[in-house]
Amino acid sequence: MRAPAFWHRPDGVLSRALSPVGAFFAAATARRVARQPDYDPPCPVISVGNANLGGTGKTPTVIALAERLQARGRNVMVITRGYGGALAGPVQVDPNRHTAADVGDEPLLHAAFCPTIVARDRAAGARLAVEAGAEVLLLDDGHQTPTLRKDLSLLSVDAVAGFGNARVVPAGPLRESVAAAARRAQFLLSIGPARAQTRFDETCPAAAKALPRLKGSLVPLPMGLPWTDRRVLAFAGIGHPEKFFATLRAEGALVLRAEALADHQPLTPSLMTRLETEAKALTAQLVTTEKDFVRLPDRFRPKVLSLPVRLRLDDWTQLDAALDDLGL
Repeated sequence: MRAPAFWHRPDGVLSRALSPVGAFFAAATARRVARQPDYDPPCPVISVGNANLGGTGKTPTVIALAERLQARGRNVMVITRGYGGALAGPVQVDPNRHTAADVGDEPLLHAAFCPTIVARDRAAGARLAVEAGAEVLLLDDGHQTPTLRKDLSLLSVDAVAGFGNARVVPAGPLRESVAAAARRAQFLLSIGPARAQTRFDETCPAAAKALPRLKGSLVPLPMGLPWTDRRVLAFAGIGHPEKFFATLRAEGALVLRAEALADHQPLTPSLMTRLETEAKALTAQLVTTEKDFVRLPDRFRPKVLSLPVRLRLDDWTQLDAALDDLGL
């Protein structure tokens, strides 16, 4: 699904007309998240989630937290639904055996950093993780998941897009109101460049602004590849593909063509053959995101470069103090 333009207009006719439907969805979410947890794990649970539909940087946030906790000597396990994968779980991801078709693309990325369990029933996934010796659970996309007790919840938002028109789907880009989401969070994490952070400061709703604020940005990993003046055909099936294209341009690449795909869109052989043909005609290198790369058919992987990014927080002090409070 591509986000309609009116989701980012503060007072559009369509968003006003659809607001009653949005109120229905907001009420349904409120009823669901109000239920009592099915499972109270014997270890801390940290949730990374959002109020928005689509990408807000949850995957790099989970990776950054996993690395931070591992540096503290903790046995971390990620619990994720495994969107786009066929396996309902609970099952521990094995990158040598599972594909994105089995478990989804994000779990394969997480599994490269720490043990990861895919489970549509997140409580069942947490039980499996505890049995495996987890000392702390990272709940990916867990803000609207009521089945687990949570000790610390980070509400992430893309500083560029913000909360859009602050209305609930289909009237806007939100799963629930900002106020409702903020009530269950301990931190607001805004991700984006400094200029976007400044704009977000001006438009951030009061309920979210009241939360302790973490600011971060997605920084490309140095791969030893010279991007300057490299001719590329870029493609991305993430929440906001334009962010990836902007990152490539900032690295100096000549983006001759940018193919924005739907989030988690399958990279079929026919699609990749078309992109390969177009890249050859442009004398360009195919480039994609790290998350898209794990969905590539095997025969195309040698032909495509990926540009990984990692979350860099401006200041870890507040979050480190919260981890200390949890005994981590």
